[in-house]
Amino acid sequence: MLVVNDHARRAAANGSSLNADDLLTEQGGQVLGLGRAAVQAILAQHGITRVLAEEGGRTSRGSIGFMRGYVAFLNEQSALRGALDLAAAERFWITRVEAFFAGKPFSMKLDAAWSLRTAVRHLAAQAEARQKEAGGTMYLGTMMQHLVGATLQVVLPEADKALVVHHGSNQSDQKPDRHGDFDLGDVAVHVSTAPSESLIRKCGENLGKGKRPVIVTTRRGLLTAEGLLENVGIHDRVDVIEFEQFMATNVLQFGRFSVDGRREVFQQIVDAYNDVVDNHETDPSLRIEMSGGK
Repeated sequence: MLVVNDHARRAAANGSSLNADDLLTEQGGQVLGLGRAAVQAILAQHGITRVLAEEGGRTSRGSIGFMRGYVAFLNEQSALRGALDLAAAERFWITRVEAFFAGKPFSMKLDAAWSLRTAVRHLAAQAEARQKEAGGTMYLGTMMQHLVGATLQVVLPEADKALVVHHGSNQSDQKPDRHGDFDLGDVAVHVSTAPSESLIRKCGENLGKGKRPVIVTTRRGLLTAEGLLENVGIHDRVDVIEFEQFMATNVLQFGRFSVDGRREVFQQIVDAYNDVVDNHETDPSLRIEMSGGK
């Protein structure tokens, strides 16, 4: 509908009427101008970079029917109301696109040509992209927290799995009985996309209580954390682990360094992660689905 709406805007600017037959290709089998490039160009004007459809609806037989229906609707509204606010109509369709993307789960792809870190990086990039589009919702931080928790749950021995207590992303770890996002024995695990002075103070408090703090963070966050820890003189007492490496190392080890083993462990982690999302979050689009690799 975005491309048809764009045709309507140009027709209105030229003072011409909108005719559905004029919006067909010469062979009459496709909507004129409908394709991935045209759709993505409109989305880009609204800050959306994710691909809506690889073919942009160009090859869909239903596209012509939808186009004719929308043109009829616009002409009917124009006859009733006069000049239409087609910019407002475009904004409406953009909100539908945003809602569509928001409802889709993230996709975990295991490509044989990729390193495990690359696979995790592609997954995290989806969360980061959605975060930029949504504005204010910390998708990446939530994904990282629950993936770390799911991984711990999968790799720990059966007798110790109960030690992994999951919390919703909106629950603070500042409560007296919580030392980090995960408390395992004498270890307090903190998961953060952007380590702050507040987190470093928390690590100092952990040390004062006999805990061993561990920070799991992004590649950028790793340098930040190490610098902040050095500033307060506890850089040699806190372990800082990069998130992609944390995931890859655990999958390699517990996948017994085999293709089938790695896929099995990743599937177990994703299943555990989805259970956490179902039980502790209100947004089902945080779920992850496994997709086939090459």
